[in-house]
Amino acid sequence: MKKVYILLIFFIAALPFFSCSSDSAPEEPMLIIKFQFDENQARLNNLGQPSIVASGNAAQSPIFNTISAHYMELAPNAFTQIGQGTVIYHAPETNLGGASAIDFDQSKIVSEGETFLKIPLSQVTSGSYEWMRVSLSYQNYQINIRHQNVDYTGTLASFVGFNTYVSEFNIGNNIFQVNGNRAQGYWAFGLNNQPYSASGQAPANATTVPNPIATTSPIPQGSCVVTGKFASNLVINGNETDDIEIKLSLSINNSFEWQEVNADGKFEPSIGENVVDMGLRGLIPSYVR
Repeated sequence: MKKVYILLIFFIAALPFFSCSSDSAPEEPMLIIKFQFDENQARLNNLGQPSIVASGNAAQSPIFNTISAHYMELAPNAFTQIGQGTVIYHAPETNLGGASAIDFDQSKIVSEGETFLKIPLSQVTSGSYEWMRVSLSYQNYQINIRHQNVDYTGTLASFVGFNTYVSEFNIGNNIFQVNGNRAQGYWAFGLNNQPYSASGQAPANATTVPNPIATTSPIPQGSCVVTGKFASNLVINGNETDDIEIKLSLSINNSFEWQEVNADGKFEPSIGENVVDMGLRGLIPSYVR
């Protein structure tokens, strides 16, 4: 009888361990997307061809803090029209400002190497994908400026999406109250640790959006759908057992460009030098399984 009692105690004590192991299940394989910024990557134009800084302008490669995207799509080939591939992400939009716009308050903003998107691979249509499309919406980075012959470092918030509803945001202690829609090219700037700020609007359709397949699969004017080709097709067969991680390498090679008043290669907003382009200069997507 004593032996049976001891065995009963052992069985009861072991129950939690059995129940825990039976309840736990491995997480299903995921598609994970992260951003990377590369100042040495090729500087491309809207057609995906090498580009130099326009005459009369100057540019610098900024130091990125954060970024956000509005839309992501996997395209099987160069003839796949936008929207006809596999859309894997679409950010929230709002009509608070009138026309439909990206809702900045609900945008997911990440730094380099941080996970931007993580979805089950079971939600991604099986297929072989040659191209990646990413509609970028927001950038935040450090730039160098000159004011009254003194060089400073500041932070620039750059809104490159097709249209963005912004309530308010801050750069350090500088608060920018907008409460409305802002078209592609809106920017705001604040000096680091200095009481100076400014905001403005780059010219319409001046934001560079590289698309190497523009002749076969164009993008809407005013959007920021950057297109890049995988070195080898991303194949999803629906039977994956491991995660797939996509790295989106964005060219920031002289991606911040302005029109010079004083031709010294220094951005001087106080003398009327205006931002003309804040577009990313190319996309190289890659993946690991």
